Amino acid sequence: MKKIAILGSTGSIGTQTLDIVRDNPDLEVVGLAAGSNIELIEKQVREFKPRLVSLQSEKACEELKIRLADMDVEIIPGMEGLIAIAEMEESEIMVTAIVGMIGIRPTIAAINKGKDIALANKETLVTAGHIIMKLAAEKGVSILPVDSEHSAIFQSIHGENKDRISKLIITASGGPFRGKSREELKNVSLEDALKHPNWSMGSKITIDSSTLVNKGLEVMEAKWLFDMDLDKIQVVVHPQSIIHSMVEFVDGGIMAQLGAPDMRLPIQYALFYPDRRPMSGKRVDFYELGSITFEKPDMDTFKGLRLAMRAAKAGGSMPTVFNAANEKAVSLFLNKKIRFLEITEIIERCMDAHKIIENPDIDSILATEQETYEMISKKYM
Repeated sequence: MKKIAILGSTGSIGTQTLDIVRDNPDLEVVGLAAGSNIELIEKQVREFKPRLVSLQSEKACEELKIRLADMDVEIIPGMEGLIAIAEMEESEIMVTAIVGMIGIRPTIAAINKGKDIALANKETLVTAGHIIMKLAAEKGVSILPVDSEHSAIFQSIHGENKDRISKLIITASGGPFRGKSREELKNVSLEDALKHPNWSMGSKITIDSSTLVNKGLEVMEAKWLFDMDLDKIQVVVHPQSIIHSMVEFVDGGIMAQLGAPDMRLPIQYALFYPDRRPMSGKRVDFYELGSITFEKPDMDTFKGLRLAMRAAKAGGSMPTVFNAANEKAVSLFLNKKIRFLEITEIIERCMDAHKIIENPDIDSILATEQETYEMISKKYM
């Protein structure tokens, strides 16, 4: 029986992780954390019977305690609850599926306790990769990627000599606005931005995909996950989302991982690595598919990717500014307080105003995040 804890259990990755638990009786959920979806986490607790649960606010936790008064479960609010779940003695692997930099401290806590990490939280490595990967190596902990692109690379290099990799090729669908000009993007609606052509994801990640910010975050994450120089990471637009990413080796050979766009596959691969388990779902039919195509990303129209590369090359605290500014800008867009193109405009202004901190510690990273939030709030809130 493999015991797992899930941070972000009510979100897209969290709920799909629980789908995998349902199909694999040798998985046991011992801890669950969510934001504020009391109704859904109550159902999850009753079904999976974890020992420890956390919600963001004390008020939400108090309500959940009342609802679950008939059950033997401990409920702890906020960061204290996330840390408690991360440090649970009985868990073997923690799925970090919460969105945002809130995932950094519990990830560090879990690594310090020797837990493997099934990582679906981009921000952890984007902002603190220099801390996380070093600590994981010291503790002998595996960081197992859950993002489809990073899982594809991880699968493609399995059994290969990593010193013989010449390039990582990360694929992008291009999002709902692929091929459009900046003029055409001036008045796109929130509803249009949330219509991803291939993937079913949470609203924040879907918007990140539409700006290509998501692909930029993935490049930064890949740098740390696979210890790869930025100039050896290439982004290619692949609208069909069948090839999830590729690895080119020094002899010119290329390994690719293909599959239907279904996040359950990389989640399950991370949970059972190095084993593969049967999984239901749609398979790729090459007769039906017919052809696959590739394009160069338009980084002039979709400035999110260009700004991400700039932040990654600058290093230090600049990726934190990029990430925090994007989080705040996307939140404003989701609440219809700014237009679509203003997302990357806000990111660029924040980056231009920032003085880089070299090799930041966790306190500096979180302080930079707060300073970036405050800068944006002064103008838009």
